[in-house]
Amino acid sequence: MKLTVLLTSISFILPSISHPLEERDGPQTVHLTFHGGPASYEMTIPADGQVYPTNNDIAVNIIDAPDYNALSQCTFYTNGEKALVGGITPQGLQQVIIGPPQPVTGVSCLGICVPVYGECYDLNEQYVGPCCNGFCAATRCRPWIQPY
Repeated sequence: MKLTVLLTSISFILPSISHPLEERDGPQTVHLTFHGGPASYEMTIPADGQVYPTNNDIAVNIIDAPDYNALSQCTFYTNGEKALVGGITPQGLQQVIIGPPQPVTGVSCLGICVPVYGECYDLNEQYVGPCCNGFCAATRCRPWIQPY
């Protein structure tokens, strides 16, 4: 009896070990729009921790981050001292405010975030990650502004 149970359990375990591991998705994509007065430019970068140059001399004061938690998961490089503050537009768009306005020379983002209505806590009540553009309530990421 014990031998039968052992052989049966081995027959279930061996096939699961023989399969190759699942490939992980690549790094999350970050979309940013840099505003400086009437001018603006956009960047799309992977959240892989590398520094990506902006190649732009606009004195930036606002950065739109519609799909990524840029204030806490990105580093914005400048040549001077800066203060970064988070903001939300009346339409619910997440922004990073830079003071004083100055050119951003490079951007580096790292990590993942959970999209709106995604699970920020799983079924075992384990934290999955921060919300990209909203807040976590009742295990789900909710948008900053409720669409009524």
